[in-house]
Amino acid sequence: MKKAVCSTTELMAVTAAHEIRDAEVVFAGTGLPMLATMLAQRTHAPDCVIVFEAGAVDPRMLHLPMSVGDSRTLAGAAQAAGLFEIFNYVLQGGRVDVGFLGSAQIDRYGNLNSTRIGPSRQRPEVRLPGSGGSADVAALARRTIVIARHERRRFPERVDFRTSPGWIDGGETRQAAGIRGGGPAAVVTTMGVIRYREGTREPYLASYHPGLSAQQVQDETGFALDLSDAQETPPPGNEELAILRREIDPERIFLK
Repeated sequence: MKKAVCSTTELMAVTAAHEIRDAEVVFAGTGLPMLATMLAQRTHAPDCVIVFEAGAVDPRMLHLPMSVGDSRTLAGAAQAAGLFEIFNYVLQGGRVDVGFLGSAQIDRYGNLNSTRIGPSRQRPEVRLPGSGGSADVAALARRTIVIARHERRRFPERVDFRTSPGWIDGGETRQAAGIRGGGPAAVVTTMGVIRYREGTREPYLASYHPGLSAQQVQDETGFALDLSDAQETPPPGNEELAILRREIDPERIFLK
């Protein structure tokens, strides 16, 4: 069968969707996480439960929302709650299996920075919007999936400010810090997928996207990746692409 031609955004959406298992509770944000969760719900994970921080619980969305606060997130929802209920009863109650996150910086052990760029606390080079709810999701979800643009400046050895915890300093340091959630499982980027070794939590390149090589991904990463298991990212199926293009985002709002 002829391979489907797809964009990087489409490949990332399908790859991220494959991280979701059926019947899991998924905390999704605006953009690519919405594409991934809606695709999963329409394919291999029909009983996954999507929650949005603005209050929608288990919607069956007919149209792609513009944001987590869009009224379209409430279509077919089991509950129209609020931010307080989502964070206190769903997330802090230990009910979230998968949390999607994004960040300006991601370091060796999956710690995220969305607070500031530069060493100075008082006069940073760039002041970023801050945590929002990402620190809560990173600390409390059973596992997290990070979505990121892959550039060397975004993948330093150590983040300038640790906004949201990953595997801290590797090994058992996350557990030693008393953080309950399971930590980052994958970083889905514009170049490939990074995962973490059991025990050591050292990063390794699980896959590189078609048209690229493992070394090209390493060259755009500010820390050493284990490349020994790297394979080419499987391309999306024709059905998955058709659902993305015709049902989920026909107006190409996020599928640029």
